[in-house]
Order: sequence, then structure tokens, then C-alpha cells
Amino acid sequence: MKTKRSPDSVPKQSDARPGSGPQNLCSSVSICGSPLNRRAFLRTCGVAGLALSMPAWGAAKAQSLFDGQSLKGWHKPPKRIAHGTGGHWWVEDGVLLGEQDPPGSGNGGLLLSDEKFGDFDLRLEMNCDYGPDTGIFFRCTDQGAGFQYYVDYHEGGNVGHLRGELPGAFAMKPFQIFAQRGPDGEPKSFTTRPDPRALKWPPGVYEYTCTAEQWLKAWRVKGWNSARVLCVGKYPQITTWVNDLKVCHWNGETCPLPEYNKERVFEILGREGSIGLQIHGGKAMWPTGKVCRWRNISIQRL
Repeated sequence: MKTKRSPDSVPKQSDARPGSGPQNLCSSVSICGSPLNRRAFLRTCGVAGLALSMPAWGAAKAQSLFDGQSLKGWHKPPKRIAHGTGGHWWVEDGVLLGEQDPPGSGNGGLLLSDEKFGDFDLRLEMNCDYGPDTGIFFRCTDQGAGFQYYVDYHEGGNVGHLRGELPGAFAMKPFQIFAQRGPDGEPKSFTTRPDPRALKWPPGVYEYTCTAEQWLKAWRVKGWNSARVLCVGKYPQITTWVNDLKVCHWNGETCPLPEYNKERVFEILGREGSIGLQIHGGKAMWPTGKVCRWRNISIQRL
């Protein structure tokens, strides 16, 4: 897809008060005759109970994070982070596009929502060129630390599983993808193989993960794919989807991955943070001329 480079126009972080989300049906419930507040209910029932108690998405009046016309409501980190100063972002035909700034320079970074979210249901669509390393960040700080939904759409990458992007990072990629290319050099299909790190995992790093075969069937090689992240709790319960495929469910309370320390992660990230879109730093991680594309970015507070 041909794109047009235009100047950045990222507004300063808004001083406006974050919009309030819809009322949740689990704000006042009882079990066996005993009243439970919302947090106690979530601890008792987990994400499965939350899913049953939530109003339907269409009735929930989810808020849009991207107006399709501008970068209003978004900002770059105030200071340079590990991946760079922020990357280059612009809007074209209702689509949010990003690349390194300037292209091929190795200077990436994050575009962050002004509003911060703790418990939420995030949905968006993605159509990224093959080759760049990008991702969807959440509970993200202005210093670039956060949880990440992989959109590593490149050789050895993964889309839909999770990573902790912070000091003492932890990767949770069960399998890697590899392109079978057509005459034009673009992917026509994919194969997979296990991530070598996953072969050393203790049991139970994920409470659920799809198989590589299920992911291959769900992924659309050409055009737009949808992403969804459901995140709840102090030590979060995180569930992700690609299109209609449930990719994984991760329990931040009990995950046995040696690199993961729930108290340290909570100390760094806190209870809420920005939604972020990544431009990976480093020349090797973002081929010159390639872009990521996002649209229909909506979120429901829980």
C-alpha cells in the first residue's frame, strides 16, 4: 500500500479529565446471599465471571481512542525511551500510520493515549507491512514500560501473545511465524515452529494458549485483522484474540515464569497506564519504507 509522509502533529498531553466508562453489571452482586463488591467479584469469578457479567459490546458505549482524522488524544513520551523519541505518526484516509523517524534511521518509540486505563476491553484493527516489529502496549508508562500484545509481524515473530516490556523483560511467545513468499516477495502463507525459550518453560505459563495450527487458520495474510485485549486485576488476568480466535489467557497472579515477578512488575507499572502503539527502535527491526497501520481503536472501561 502506497503511503504519503506528512508532518507530525502530536498534541501535548491533554489536561482533560479522563472520560468515565459505562456502568458495569458486576458493580454490585451477591453470591450465596452475601454481597460482593466489584473487586471481590472479580477475584471470585476471574475473567470468565467478568465476561458473563459485562453488557454486550454494542450496548456498552465503548469510547473511541482514534477519531480517524488526527492524533488528538495521543502523545509521544516526554523524553527519549529505549526505542527512540517516538517515531513518525500520521493519519491518512481514516487510518493511523507509523514508521521510524526518519525512515530507516533506527529511531522508533511509542504513541501513547493521553487517558490511562486499568481494567478494560480494547479492540482495534491492524494491517501492518511484513517486516516491522510493532505491538500494542497497555498499562504503559511514559518511560515505555508496559505489557505488550505482540504484533511482531516478521520472521521469527508472533502476533497475539504477550510480553512484559520493562526492565527485566519477559517474553511469552510459544511459537514463531515464518513467511512462505510469493513471486512479489510478500508473504502468501506461513509456517511456524516453537520458540526455543518456550521449550524451557515450567508448566502453566499460560492458563490457555491456542495452537500454532489454529493461529494459521485464523490469520488473514492479506488485509486487515482484528485484535482484542481483555485486562482485569491488580496482577492482571489478560486474555487476547486475533479475529475470532482466542489466542491466550494469562494469569498475572500465578504465572510461574522465572523471569516474572508480580510485585516488581506492579511496582513499575502500577494499576493503570496508557494504551500504546510501538515503532521498534533499531535499523534491523524496521525495514526502510515499511509502515504499521491501525484503525477503529475503541476501549471499554470495566
